[in-house]
Amino acid sequence: MTVKPTTHSSHWGAFTAVLHDDKLVVTPFAGDPDPSPILKNFENALDHKVRIATPMVRRGWLENGPGPDDRRGDDEYIAISWEEAYALVSGELSRVATTHGPESVFGGSYGWSSAGRFHHAQSQVHRFLNTTIGGYVRSVNSYSSGAASVILPHIVGDMNEIARRGVSWEEISEHTDVLLSFGGLALKNSQVASGGLSEHTERGFIDKAAKRGTTFISVSPLESDLPDEARGEWLAIKPGTDAALILALLHVLNANQWSDEDFLARYCVGWDKLVAYLCGAEDGQMRDAQWASEICGISAARIESLAAELYGKRVMISVAHALQRAEHGEQPVWLGLVLSAALGQPGLPGGGYGYALGALGHYGKHHNQVSFPALPQGKNGVKDFIPVARLSDMLLNPGEEFRYNGQTLRYPHIKLAWWAGGNPFHHHQDLARLRRAFNQLDTLIVHEVAWTATARHADIVLPATMTLEREDVGGAPTDRHLFAMQPVAKPFGEAKDDYSIFAELAKRLGREEAFTEGRTAREWLQHLYQQMQEKCEQQNISVPNFEQFWEIGQLQLPQLKDGGRLLRNLRNDPDRYPLPTPSGKIEIFSQTIADFNDADCPGHPVWLEPTQKPDSQNPLYLIANQPATKLHSQLDYGKHSVSQKLDGREICRLHPQDALSRGIKVGDTAIISNSRGAVLASVEISKQIMQGVIQLPTGAWYDPQDARAAHPLCRHGNPNVLTLDVGTSSLAQGCCGQITTVNIARFEDVAPAVRAFEPPVVLYR
Repeated sequence: MTVKPTTHSSHWGAFTAVLHDDKLVVTPFAGDPDPSPILKNFENALDHKVRIATPMVRRGWLENGPGPDDRRGDDEYIAISWEEAYALVSGELSRVATTHGPESVFGGSYGWSSAGRFHHAQSQVHRFLNTTIGGYVRSVNSYSSGAASVILPHIVGDMNEIARRGVSWEEISEHTDVLLSFGGLALKNSQVASGGLSEHTERGFIDKAAKRGTTFISVSPLESDLPDEARGEWLAIKPGTDAALILALLHVLNANQWSDEDFLARYCVGWDKLVAYLCGAEDGQMRDAQWASEICGISAARIESLAAELYGKRVMISVAHALQRAEHGEQPVWLGLVLSAALGQPGLPGGGYGYALGALGHYGKHHNQVSFPALPQGKNGVKDFIPVARLSDMLLNPGEEFRYNGQTLRYPHIKLAWWAGGNPFHHHQDLARLRRAFNQLDTLIVHEVAWTATARHADIVLPATMTLEREDVGGAPTDRHLFAMQPVAKPFGEAKDDYSIFAELAKRLGREEAFTEGRTAREWLQHLYQQMQEKCEQQNISVPNFEQFWEIGQLQLPQLKDGGRLLRNLRNDPDRYPLPTPSGKIEIFSQTIADFNDADCPGHPVWLEPTQKPDSQNPLYLIANQPATKLHSQLDYGKHSVSQKLDGREICRLHPQDALSRGIKVGDTAIISNSRGAVLASVEISKQIMQGVIQLPTGAWYDPQDARAAHPLCRHGNPNVLTLDVGTSSLAQGCCGQITTVNIARFEDVAPAVRAFEPPVVLYR
């Protein structure tokens, strides 16, 4: 389409791109000090064979009509025209909404499909359902931070103020003596951020802090969770036991009179109740270093010396997403804050508590003075919702009661699910169960760029353009650059952007004006940009008009250095700036949570034994962490992602002793299994992983050898075949996908070829 470089942006970095003689050349943004290699995934993505070129309808749905069907995921597709697709989709949505009401429609999508602020698939599908049928059943929270997003408002008042507006990396590099990170600070995670990320600065700030004298300590089963630049210490811990370790550290602080009692008395409530628990006042069990050592695998002496190293220092405590993506994930999030409070650190420069520091490129950054506005989604007239990770529960158990954040709710009866820009077969757990859940639907409609596993389970597939094929504006509240996302290539085949698809469907449903407000996609971009421009003018910030911005390709916005303000304001003036909690203070004990009377999340943080523990059948932990070669499962077929596989499979890592005892060698194909299924993965052996632990990152597209099997074998290495689909607790019902238990063995047979990137059988009429 073009030989002139165009500006563009992605969740993993801004760039310029040029398409010449069908070869795409991507050049990272010149201002990025540490560009992400994930940008290379674009280079072969435009015309890959797995792209979807035309609307498709599943053969079984077309021949038999809507209804539950076990053939989803294992059926042929029939190519149809857009005219046929619009008629089928609008007719089915009308049927379901009229017969069963909008409360029978689930609006899926997970929001990560594009860094563009207008072509944000989640906003588009929600706006469409709100303006055409009056609403939809929604999901709340995220797979990444489902437990934290519920517990933090109870104990500190605001999650975003602790995470996205927390203590900045710049401040840490200048003031912090010790950064104790539970779950690490892996740079593979901070290379991505929703809305875009023009400057990857974490590596530089970590290096600066270490050179100044900051001590970095990473508590994790994986040494690789701490960058080399930190020059830090790796404390290997058994997965899922961080809460026990923190309780023991608190016990040591209290026993040695190292806790900051003045801070705890003035700014916190409930310390006395937690101390009673630490000392075993009710049950006789001391939560001391010896007790924790037997649980977490770190010696009692090291636990005691670690507490001593924290005392009297400027300390930053961080807790990664990973810790709360597990059973009782609320507890380490709560305890990280308590540990910081016991040390008297919240509100001090470079001290305090940072939830998810390093987990996303947003965190630890400064905020823009003015941000680009979001697309309005309209009013949702349906009150029903689910915690996002309870998707299978909802589809399999309509009408069943569930607990969430002190409420007893019921799962709605969903007939139609609409997914745009998301792949739940990447981020959901127990994929055989998820498949059974999707098979209960009357109809599943999916907008997709390529044949993901979710698209292969759809009844109607609408081909969507990828970000390089449409224009948008890329920006995030914590990124000082705003980018014109100029199209690089023409749409693949007959693909259309989500807005165009929804606008045509809204027209057929008689709601075009309500959805489009009379605007084209370009006019929406101009409208949203003008709103930002007006806000800038109110604050005496000069920005070019839209046409000038589009020609230049980028602009820079001023930022505020107000990270950590919530706890800093509390510390400076607790009467004027109380926290938005019932007490106005940090809640070490929460009467609200205690009154919920849920045994799996009591009124103060505790140690609760997980059900997922190694035994004779499944003797090893499996860590299913985020991949380094892609964002979630996006562009898994991309050049960089594929280059880091072996024999086409995802790579698992295990300790040399675990490999030796099983006769497994580097480069072997291994089978990893438990009662839910099995996956094949290529083998890497490393001392950077704790003995007794296997690491297999998420993101490999689900590729079952037998799609209808009760206990599937994934040829490609998707660990969510194995992970447990239960809530973190009755409080948050978050995702438990980080940790499970498995067995591993060398795969002795001829390994079947991976077919994840082979399109399904398509029939043309």
